Amino acid sequence: MAFTATLFRPRCTLQLPTSPRRRPNPRPTVAAPLPPVPSTVAAMWRQVHGSGDWDGLLRPLHPVLRGEVARYGALVGACYDALDMDRSSPGYMRCKHRKDRMLHEAFSGAGAGAAGYEVTRYIYAAPDVAVVPPVVPPAAAAWVGYVAVSTDEMTRLLGRRDVLVAFRGTVTPAEWTANLMSLLRPARLGGDDDVKVESGFLNLYTSPAPSPAVGGAAASCREQLIGEMSRVLDSSCSTGGDEENVSVTLAGHSMGGALALLLGYDLAELGLLNRRRRRRIPVSVLSFGAPRVGNAAFKARCDALGVKALRVANVRDPVTRLPGALLNERTRRLLGGGGLAGAWCYVHVGVELALDFASLRDLGSVHDLGAYVSCLAAQGGGGQRHRHQRAREAASGAARRGDQLQLTALGFLLFLYGSLHHSWPLIINPLLITLFSNLSF
Repeated sequence: MAFTATLFRPRCTLQLPTSPRRRPNPRPTVAAPLPPVPSTVAAMWRQVHGSGDWDGLLRPLHPVLRGEVARYGALVGACYDALDMDRSSPGYMRCKHRKDRMLHEAFSGAGAGAAGYEVTRYIYAAPDVAVVPPVVPPAAAAWVGYVAVSTDEMTRLLGRRDVLVAFRGTVTPAEWTANLMSLLRPARLGGDDDVKVESGFLNLYTSPAPSPAVGGAAASCREQLIGEMSRVLDSSCSTGGDEENVSVTLAGHSMGGALALLLGYDLAELGLLNRRRRRRIPVSVLSFGAPRVGNAAFKARCDALGVKALRVANVRDPVTRLPGALLNERTRRLLGGGGLAGAWCYVHVGVELALDFASLRDLGSVHDLGAYVSCLAAQGGGGQRHRHQRAREAASGAARRGDQLQLTALGFLLFLYGSLHHSWPLIINPLLITLFSNLSF
């Protein structure tokens, strides 16, 4: 059922994917096709990758950027499609497919090799949530994403060798519990202690757990990623020589967007992108419905290191306003920006691409990755139907500020109501977030 969202303007009118009321293995709905790569990408890949902070590409949204954002969203969606959510399965919370088959299975309807990437490693993570054993059992390492490198054919289309890391969002009870750990703490990933990030995301990123990726030995998500990225970047730079362009694209949904940003900061802080004699390898973070990650010092350090970030955010999605629903950029400005305000207020990193969509049939879709990708695809579609159903980017921040408080409250209620279609962690944890985490995610 198509509908028009009329609570706030501008609006997005399109058919969104909806989830059935009863599913044995609940997970976000992501049935998104893989958009084709236009021939013009190679000529402007640096701009699309954020070299100019997407200046001139967002309003109106450039069709090439639109297609690339939707394509990366679909590649992130493959993480959900391939995740084994069957509790009776021996591969529970693992990927259902081998590395060489995963993307082929995810996009089987598009033909062999349609994804254009070869998966080199699966990434596993488990937060250390032993502080609340009565609530959540000890976490086993779960599959959270993958590292992949563009094929030769895709490299020619893109104009560079693209190293992709894709992360899914929160699924397990342990991950939801980690999201409640909203206190800012020093990142200590090679930078200054003034650089603080959300403790739950840092916990998930750095906590060691037995991982299938290293034969069952304990390894943190960070250790797996840094080791694989070092290997892949060395291989890509040596294979293509100094003439072949290389890029790093880190993409994720929700919690995965936070992990992508942490990885981008970590790679830059460690100097792993300085492998070319003539220029640094560019890194771009592309997140969908992602929460805030750190404080103003974290944002400033990401900017100084050249970490580019494009945040695709639905104006009705409450997660994009968390953590820091109360202590955020606006609070920091009101308090003058220095001292405690600078240290303990959450601040978004990067440039926002704002969308506006919701569904009266499935209110939880305000945070659904499939809805994000469908909204972008509807904006880029042709024909009379799509011209009349074209989704529009949100208006300027000034037009949205008056709705901020309403959107936060209403968005949370929509998210909670929509979660009734899913599982208990999606119902209980948003409530706990509100009660115990100062409206933080």
